Amino acid sequence: QVQLMESGGGLVQPGGSLRLSCATSGFTLDEYSIGWFRQAPGKEREGVSWISSSDDSTYYKDSVKGRFTISRDNAKSTAYLQMNSLKPEDTAVYYCAVGDGGLGTGEYDYWGQGTQVTVSS
Repeated sequence: QVQLMESGGGLVQPGGSLRLSCATSGFTLDEYSIGWFRQAPGKEREGVSWISSSDDSTYYKDSVKGRFTISRDNAKSTAYLQMNSLKPEDTAVYYCAVGDGGLGTGEYDYWGQGTQVTVSS
């Protein structure tokens, strides 16, 4: 069956870095665009970044541009989100998803369970 599993979250100080991974199984990853989303307490889930299935074009929410980098390794069925210069406002549960692409949650068919990222001193 289709599975997505995020890992790599944790507690980091402001200015620090984390690399999230999204291991997938049960489908062919290169047929899908991949998105990373986050949800902070009391807030709606929001799109952070996505990478296209067709040409690996990447897209980012304005507030993370220049700090986050999305990538994919289809051979390993894994996607990544490198997060640098982290800020307290980046604190959230981060989710990966696969689907048609975009920063809207409605464009995605399958979701992982999420990994907590906490940025605090």
